[in-house]
Amino acid sequence: MRDWKLPRAGGCRCGRVRIAVSAPPLLAAACHCNGCQKMSVSAYSLSLAIPSEGFVVTQGEPVVGGLQGPTRHFFCPFCKSWMFTRPEGLDWLVNLSPSMLDDHLWFVPFVETSTGQGLPWARTPAKYSFAGEPELERYQALVAEYAAQGAGPT
Repeated sequence: MRDWKLPRAGGCRCGRVRIAVSAPPLLAAACHCNGCQKMSVSAYSLSLAIPSEGFVVTQGEPVVGGLQGPTRHFFCPFCKSWMFTRPEGLDWLVNLSPSMLDDHLWFVPFVETSTGQGLPWARTPAKYSFAGEPELERYQALVAEYAAQGAGPT
């Protein structure tokens, strides 16, 4: 098993909200959906799926922003950095923006989703690409393969 060099620390752009990760990520992804394009002000958003028990806010209090609904997107109240998301119905998971980690240059998406909504020139080196979302049954195999082969810290 790969050494993820845990715990890993991170924070928003201004440093007022800090986080710590103590569990290996389950999956690394890029999402090309229209919502992520607008939220990230980019061609796609990046995320690391972290088990909830391995994620903690250590300083400051992020606020809910973006669409106000059952899926909660958390931002720094001062610099407005989109830091992480707690997806609806997946309380055991936090989708962390990898650029919030102090050391994130190792990050490479393993899957990219919603490429059917994406800009035609914007693709990542992800091993798997999906026009929408992978079927729910497929996630277990993707998570297992990412644990064995996905990019991690060096």
